[in-house]
Amino acid sequence: MKDKITFKIDGQVVEANKGMNILDAALANDIYIPHLCHHEDLVPVGACRMCGVEVDGGKMVMSCMTPVRDGIDVKTNSPDIQMSRKVTMDLLIADHHMDCLACEAADDCGLLTTTSYLGMRPETGDGIRYLGRDLPIDTSNPFFQFDPNKCILCGICVRTCDEIVGLGALGYINRGFDSVVGTFGDRGFVDSICESCGECVVRCPVGALVPKKPQMASREVQTTCAYCGVGCGIYMGVKGDQIVSVRADRESPANEGSLCVKGRYGFSFVNHPDRLKTPLIKKDGEFVKASWEEAFDLINKKFKKSKGKKFAALTSAKCTNEDNYLVQKFTRAVMGTNTIDHCARL
Repeated sequence: MKDKITFKIDGQVVEANKGMNILDAALANDIYIPHLCHHEDLVPVGACRMCGVEVDGGKMVMSCMTPVRDGIDVKTNSPDIQMSRKVTMDLLIADHHMDCLACEAADDCGLLTTTSYLGMRPETGDGIRYLGRDLPIDTSNPFFQFDPNKCILCGICVRTCDEIVGLGALGYINRGFDSVVGTFGDRGFVDSICESCGECVVRCPVGALVPKKPQMASREVQTTCAYCGVGCGIYMGVKGDQIVSVRADRESPANEGSLCVKGRYGFSFVNHPDRLKTPLIKKDGEFVKASWEEAFDLINKKFKKSKGKKFAALTSAKCTNEDNYLVQKFTRAVMGTNTIDHCARL
């Protein structure tokens, strides 16, 4: 069975895998077609109407919803297509806060990328002008904020929470011009069933969902999340000697680009001023700093007095399999008891 399909995009002959849609095939061949609601992790919906193309001499279709076929001729920049995109973009800009220099997504904004491609600038456009929406910003979540004034209703956050997370914490509220994305009952994120995983934040194409106090890293370090035993692959963003961000490793077989709230946002403990750097031993009712040798000597003395039924061990999912094996072997062979448990059972 033939797995490759050959067709034309703007006169260029390209190949695509059977079953791909035109948009994914174009992007795979480094050909840009404007899009705002499309994401490689989600089922295409064709909601933003930006990825329209002409197929076989004039029929306009949404490229994200149209599968490739052998021999088709796709045009991405005809006058009718460009006019349709500009009208759609005018409607989006009409109720979008365009304070781009102050926006956290300015360096990675799908709206700016598309307007630049279309040769549009809000300050010079002749289309529909801003209609003055001023909705309150939801800052209730401790890790990110939601600004509905910058939301373009692409639905990526709603579909991400539904298709990837499986939680369904987000949905559309109201109808027409009053439509917004929100939680059940239009409550703040912190009062909803949102688990703060941030999957919607990393996929938002504009500045509607952004991390609080974002910092740009100077370099990244590939590593494994230390919070539990799943072994999610991550990239730590480092600035100086500080960890400032975490992003998921899409190539990791353990998490395939997804993270939980602890893996994505729980890194402040690394540089926290209250983090212990030396052992503490209680003397006269107060904890005082001690050397590692002093701490090990004390543990040795305590353990010798607690063999058998007096002793129990609790291991951790933050340890490696090898470390957990050594703890259970030590508990049974050295301390003489089978009373050992693991935090994952809780």
